[in-house]
Amino acid sequence: MANFPGIWMTTSESMVYRVVPKCACSTIGQIMYYSDHGRFFDGDIHDAKSGLHKWALEDSQQPIRDNVLAHKSFAFTCVRNPYTRILSSFFDKICGVQRSGNYYRGNLVPQLIQKYGIDVGDPADGFAFDQIKSFRRFLLFARDTIRWRKPMEPDIHWSAMSGHVATYIANGGRYDHIFWTERFDEGMQVVLDRTDRPHAIDLATIPRFNESEGHGPKRLHPVADYFDDLSMHLVYEIYKRDFRLFKYDFENPGNKMPLGEIDLDEVHAKLGR
Repeated sequence: MANFPGIWMTTSESMVYRVVPKCACSTIGQIMYYSDHGRFFDGDIHDAKSGLHKWALEDSQQPIRDNVLAHKSFAFTCVRNPYTRILSSFFDKICGVQRSGNYYRGNLVPQLIQKYGIDVGDPADGFAFDQIKSFRRFLLFARDTIRWRKPMEPDIHWSAMSGHVATYIANGGRYDHIFWTERFDEGMQVVLDRTDRPHAIDLATIPRFNESEGHGPKRLHPVADYFDDLSMHLVYEIYKRDFRLFKYDFENPGNKMPLGEIDLDEVHAKLGR
């Protein structure tokens, strides 16, 4: 039986979205919620247990499965530059204190400090630490989780976007649109133009819902400063397919913008194997 992890679908079945963590998923989820209900969800959209079909909710699974396999609705996802995405994951999930008031995944941060020498500072001291040094050590940890699944399974927030995107294709789904976080309004407008919804949405007036904002320290340096030759090599090792399929610039970490158009046929052919 086909499974579709990470899928959200509006209750009106106007659109189907494959969540890719750290790629504007909070804002997209809120737009989907508003398009059905004429209001935004009060809180983090990831916490919503109704008003939006989610694969993680048992009662939503059959409606999602039926819809996707029949391709009844416009299906899309959103991707992000691998350099800025892994940096965002580091500052949010490793350096930051989560909404619960605890560090991400309980003992993960103390484990990283012990095994990889990653210093994340202290909120009481304003998170004073060497961000570049700690981030580069985190990259070694992320690579180890993805390549050898040690000291833990890869986390959804830094595992490759192509892996998330692929599950939908492998189980029988087909995307109508994949767009970039860096050109969010342009890409999301395509979704809105191609769907019929109970409530109209003006992208120019809606807020951006960044649920990780304020969890941890601010990035102190330009993106490119965090990546030397070794860390660029590690990023390419982890995200080779992401750079190639979603047309991002591996050679220049300082260029977050895509270099070309995403070829949906290529994505389906290479991720559907």
